[in-house]
Amino acid sequence: MPFRLSKPFSHHQHPREIVRQFTPNWFTVTMGTGVVALALNLFPLHLPLLHQIAVGFWLFNIPLFVLCTVLYVARWIFFPRDAMPIFTHSVMPMFLGAIPMGLATIINGFLAFGITIIGQRAVEIALVLWWVDAALAIGIGLLVPFLMFTRQSHSFESMTAIWLLPIVPAEVTATSGGFLLVHLASPVAAAHMLFFCYVLWAFSVPLAFGVLVVLFLRMVLHKLPKRDMAVSSWLALGPLGTGALCLLVLGHDAPSVLGALGMASIGAVAQGIGLIGGLIIWGYGAWWLVMAAGITFSYLDEGLPFNMGWWGFTFPLGVFTLATLNLGMQTGMEFFTAFGGFLVLLLVGFWTMVSARTLVGGYRGYLFVSPCLASRNAMLSPETGLNN
Repeated sequence: MPFRLSKPFSHHQHPREIVRQFTPNWFTVTMGTGVVALALNLFPLHLPLLHQIAVGFWLFNIPLFVLCTVLYVARWIFFPRDAMPIFTHSVMPMFLGAIPMGLATIINGFLAFGITIIGQRAVEIALVLWWVDAALAIGIGLLVPFLMFTRQSHSFESMTAIWLLPIVPAEVTATSGGFLLVHLASPVAAAHMLFFCYVLWAFSVPLAFGVLVVLFLRMVLHKLPKRDMAVSSWLALGPLGTGALCLLVLGHDAPSVLGALGMASIGAVAQGIGLIGGLIIWGYGAWWLVMAAGITFSYLDEGLPFNMGWWGFTFPLGVFTLATLNLGMQTGMEFFTAFGGFLVLLLVGFWTMVSARTLVGGYRGYLFVSPCLASRNAMLSPETGLNN
């Protein structure tokens, strides 16, 4: 029997359901794709066309982010009543943090790739986008936890590392600021951005550490999460990889930035804190990396149902990979360089696997589903008696 391609979006009765059911977890695709571009650009072996492939990933990620933005904005415009329940859902609001994190990978790409393509204009674009990203990161970092405190229902037993998603964007933005500030013409503006980036780091990392402590206790008392949330264990790498990378990036450029303003001694302290602090947090992340791998293997006998949460294999591992490669560059230790190269290959493998399954699920339409709507419809169904 010949193979026949199914009708696009056959899971839904009408294509408009794609917009109605579109949720912010789709921005995790842009996070994973963007971090692959940045990691490939730092791969320790100089392979033919590797840089061009990295540029291709970044260029592909820009329209991908725009498409996700258009679809999500369209949902709020055309289906506001169906979009509102996100604020009371216990899981989906966390993915709002994926929006600024996905944008941050594009900003970093303008600095890593865009300057050679369009010159100084790339820095100007990156600067404007960075302030947008910072506003989103701060807003989501305050709004979602406040909603967790006031409007959402949570339990200790159901907690997963997904709680980290609205917290981490601020440190991701801080890392992007660290890459950006060296391109600013004004030494004063560069120093101010440096200080602000340290504030953004503190806005995120200490709180993320607290969540990880509670997460450890939750898994000790209530064991592993359900199969559909199994990949969430990899999310712990996000704040640790980015936290280490941010300290390394800010510390590396602090002496030159602050030295221009007569604060060279403070810059030297920041550089030392960046390297030692980065090493310490990287070690913490290495523990979670091994643990996340072990947790994933423990589910293999049962099988892991595919969902958009599988993109948790990519960005957290990606930022940990970038921190590893950065440690190799700053310490000169070949272990970090070699291990970072291995992690890049692992990252590309994860991205390829998850992308292929996402393409199939997106084409058929079954990945376009809003748990918020499902929960609301269940509450309003005649069986519940709550629809009167």
